[in-house]
Amino acid sequence: MKKNVLFIALAAGLMMTSCASKKDLANCQTENKSLTEKLQDAREDLAGKNARIAALEDQQKGLQQALKNAEAKYAKLQESLDKSLTNASQNNISIEKLVDQINESNQYIRHLVEVKSKSDSLNLVLTNNLTRSLSNEELKEVDVQVLKGVVYISLADNMLYKSGSYEINSRAAQTLSKIAKIIKDYKDYDVLIEGNTDNVPIKKTNIRNNWDLSALRASSVVQALQNDYGVDPKRLTAGGRGEYNPVATNDTEVGKQRNRRTQIIITPKLDEFMDLIGQAPESDK
Repeated sequence: MKKNVLFIALAAGLMMTSCASKKDLANCQTENKSLTEKLQDAREDLAGKNARIAALEDQQKGLQQALKNAEAKYAKLQESLDKSLTNASQNNISIEKLVDQINESNQYIRHLVEVKSKSDSLNLVLTNNLTRSLSNEELKEVDVQVLKGVVYISLADNMLYKSGSYEINSRAAQTLSKIAKIIKDYKDYDVLIEGNTDNVPIKKTNIRNNWDLSALRASSVVQALQNDYGVDPKRLTAGGRGEYNPVATNDTEVGKQRNRRTQIIITPKLDEFMDLIGQAPESDK
């Protein structure tokens, strides 16, 4: 009898220990899943910011090169003037003409600096106007850039479409409504909706390949902007670039996710863009 009681007590103890271990394991698994998701979000956020920084750095390099070229032209003219002054009795160079050229060069440099300042101001104001209506959560999946007066809005596929489909999902409504308002505010701009995919072949009987998928997704966004939010269809163009316009490597899941995107490109007509440069608005304070 005593042996039976002892056996029952030991079995109960082992069962309690097993239950506790399973509970601890489940808690660890839940915590690990949460941490993994946070790490993934942080990586995607960092990748987006790095892409934006790279684009701004490219723009800065271009302006710096233009300024460098102007300064080189100025130095060359200055050198010519110095030689002319030294050898005035040996040549027929018009010093007065060289002075005028140098003055013109100085005006050109000042013009470059002025245009750069106005262009930067315009880009900053456009970016602020575009992003201030988006929530922090939306900004994680929406990348907004303004380069040389052209607005690029890049949206992740999982916030727009049902998985493996070109149909707009319920999550997209709020964000698309805000983007539609932006498009309406800039009523003289043309709008290109551009679909992009990763390099994984689509496996759907009604979709032939990634060209089809990207074009159909762009068309879905165009029709949503027209039918649901009242954007003038004459301003809209839908296009697909398939897997052939990547912004990241397709060798990683994060890279593939960045490549699966839809870009909304808002472009002013050339004469209107020059007017904007000439009258860059002041930023909101």
